[in-house]
Amino acid sequence: MIDSERVIADLRELARRTSDEAGAQRLCWGEGWRAARDFLGELLGEIGLEPEIDEAGNAWAYLRGEREPALAIGSHLDSVPNGGWLDGAFGVMGALGVLRAWAGAEAQPPRTLALVDWADEEGARFGRSLFGSSAAAGTFDPAELANARDAEGRHAPGVLAENGVDLERVLDSRSRLDRLGAYLELHIEQGPVLETEGIGAAAVSGCVGVERLRFEITGRVSHAGTTPMDARRDAGLVAAATALRVEQIAVAEGGVGTVGEIGFEPGIPTAVPGRASLVVDLRNRSAEALSRMLEATREVVAACAAERGCEASEEQVWRIEPIAFDPELVALAGEACERVAGTAYELSSGALHDAASMAPLLPTAMVFSPSIGGVSHAPEEDTADPDLRAALEAFGALVELRLRR
Repeated sequence: MIDSERVIADLRELARRTSDEAGAQRLCWGEGWRAARDFLGELLGEIGLEPEIDEAGNAWAYLRGEREPALAIGSHLDSVPNGGWLDGAFGVMGALGVLRAWAGAEAQPPRTLALVDWADEEGARFGRSLFGSSAAAGTFDPAELANARDAEGRHAPGVLAENGVDLERVLDSRSRLDRLGAYLELHIEQGPVLETEGIGAAAVSGCVGVERLRFEITGRVSHAGTTPMDARRDAGLVAAATALRVEQIAVAEGGVGTVGEIGFEPGIPTAVPGRASLVVDLRNRSAEALSRMLEATREVVAACAAERGCEASEEQVWRIEPIAFDPELVALAGEACERVAGTAYELSSGALHDAASMAPLLPTAMVFSPSIGGVSHAPEEDTADPDLRAALEAFGALVELRLRR
């Protein structure tokens, strides 16, 4: 039986060590993230285990069982800047709780348990989500980060090298999957559905698809006071009009669309923007609907630019197809949640998770806990302790069910 109170205590200690008044500060490859990794190492040491770091910076710990292939369980310790105390860390500490329970048992687990802390799930520093898990899955192209810079202008290859990761060798981490037979992940929902429905723990059927693009709009810089409105080629207004239309496109297709980043040049009050950039994030559980959202967004950008005498170009930032999890494992997750929380509730995830990288290669499933107010990626992120306990116990039950198969 997983000791849910100990896991919650570990999470609070992690928050104490790696957070400040603005929230969690575990941006991957940085000091806070390394401190989180050190704490994980301390906890693993208490049960006689030591983490192994693969070529992509993922941390692994193996508790030997009676047979293999191993069952992998985990999530990620990295956070967005000023993030929440539970996002990602809940799954890693929950996985540690499973290993701790078996390490204290008289018998070995029926099969080897492999805890994994994936590196840079968030992609908050260099814009490439699911870095470690996609490298292990073989779907990452090192060229994507070869020229990437963070907000301080530092190049990704150099930052990774400081953390013992050679960008050109990250795909060698694929060998870790040869030892695995399935992957299970615990996470907070990061949305309002489970709280609204009064559900303490739920099975996750899969992850939505994502199309993320950067559009560059080129107009003409001109004086804000002397240029008549009908003589302007305002790249900023093209970006603004596009942002409003993205909302309409998402609603029409039953998906979600976000313009989370906009920049203007020269970016001063007294000049009409001559250049603008915006990053559009589109998500949908249907591949066909997501494709329509993408094409509609491209058409909107082109039309808005032409209307104001501007030109537009695009660059793909990242994409992933909608991912369905293994039906048998999802059913087991529902059974585990019903056993603990009383309801076999199932939903799809609007957020991305490392499970999306694993699902095409391994039988995969997830368990969600509710998020208070649906808030995540913010200091206010929280889940009530009874719901944390329910999700932890449901996850432990799911691991037990899978181990016996």
